[in-house]
Amino acid sequence: MGRAHEVRAASMAKTAAKKAAANGRAAKEIYMAAKAGGGDPTANLALRSLIDKAKQNQIPSEVIQRAIKRAQGGDAENYVANRYEALGPGGCALIIDALTSNVNRAAANIREVLNKNHGNPEGKVAFGFKDSSIFAFEGKTIDDVLEALMLAEVEVDDVEEEDGVIIVYAPFKEFFNVKKALDAFGVKDYLMAETQMISINENIKLSDEHHQQLKMLLDKLDELEDVQNIYHNVDL
Repeated sequence: MGRAHEVRAASMAKTAAKKAAANGRAAKEIYMAAKAGGGDPTANLALRSLIDKAKQNQIPSEVIQRAIKRAQGGDAENYVANRYEALGPGGCALIIDALTSNVNRAAANIREVLNKNHGNPEGKVAFGFKDSSIFAFEGKTIDDVLEALMLAEVEVDDVEEEDGVIIVYAPFKEFFNVKKALDAFGVKDYLMAETQMISINENIKLSDEHHQQLKMLLDKLDELEDVQNIYHNVDL
């Protein structure tokens, strides 16, 4: 299955444990952005982007507003960002980003999940990924999107269409420029509008057994509130 399937799957309903973890992740990101750049999303582009992302992921509005109010209230809580590299089932590559108030807890929990679910926490894989901006939406044609981006003179890496979903890839630093151009073009409902690490090379395919093992591993990691994002190089 292609990237469009992954985009749609990312917005599907989650289990109670995953919902709680997702709410916690969104709250931490929004809190940190509001603390760093202020609680007004019209002036704080990073905050606005995270609020949009949270809404796309069906994060309740009260979670969003509570995180902003905490930051504006001078809450002293702080989070540390860490990145972990690992190998997964079938030798696939995993990048795991954490945002936590307890680094030792986060590292121990991530290592435990990897060790118990066919992962190897000692893998070195970051060289196979790059930071990228990704936007996905429906209701437009690829030709019209290409023309709009060219007229806006923004830098993009690629534009694809799959099953009616348009996917725009752009350099990491171009996120806000591309988002502004797409907004002006009339894109309102994004399936995805965020920065990610993507595989430099084409995604690999796993055997059915390793595929199921990877899904289980990703599910377990996704239930850890300290884990913010998980990237891999597998064609799901």
